[in-house]
Amino acid sequence: MHRFYVSPESWNPRAVALSGAEAHHARDVLRMKQGEKLVLFNGQGREITAEIVDVSDEIRLRRLHEAETPPLKCRIILGQAIPKGKNMELIVQKAVEIGAAEIAPIISDRTIVQLDPEDATQKQSKWQQIAIEAAKQCGQNWLPHVHTPKRLAELFSVMSAESFDLRLIGSLQPDAQHPKKVLADYSSEHRGRPRSVLMLVGPEGDFTPAELALARRHGCQPITLGPIILRVETAAIYCLSVLSYELLV
Repeated sequence: MHRFYVSPESWNPRAVALSGAEAHHARDVLRMKQGEKLVLFNGQGREITAEIVDVSDEIRLRRLHEAETPPLKCRIILGQAIPKGKNMELIVQKAVEIGAAEIAPIISDRTIVQLDPEDATQKQSKWQQIAIEAAKQCGQNWLPHVHTPKRLAELFSVMSAESFDLRLIGSLQPDAQHPKKVLADYSSEHRGRPRSVLMLVGPEGDFTPAELALARRHGCQPITLGPIILRVETAAIYCLSVLSYELLV
């Protein structure tokens, strides 16, 4: 069945309906008719299966079944230095599919794309919409929040009050450890797996030495991604896949 996103502030299980862009998509793109079934989700774990009662500017629905999806076992935040081209769009899409809880785009010293505040806001809005579309397609009922792009120092200042059980940064440095060892050491020391992880991935050319030093000062442990140098989008998918395999199931 087709899935549609209804924001939490518009979520009303007692009067289910589609309006705005989602109604347009159902009515004018998918050509859905009275009697067809669809699924609504609010990005916070709630899902409703419904039947179309009336198709007009607002699509009225009859609720058939409501379900709740529990949150994933670990909250993974991807701090991703913005790559060139449209690779950030791919990273956002795959991060949703793999199970990231938040995506924090980073304007690093080696970021090629230059963003002023207006551009940053527009990019955030576009990437959040990509996250919504990815969640609709992959059946993810927990919608990751895409933050407004920030410098690395600003990201740490904003997130300093937040508690992360583990902070990691992909690194080409010789002292970087394999993520399996880092996770095993954490489990051994704390007698359990981390419940929240900040994972930083650099841009083309990696983070600068100054940025790596800054990350270390904020508790980030460098991890190696193997002997082969990966493209930015591959590195992000690799890191999230390893963490998902180890921590989300």
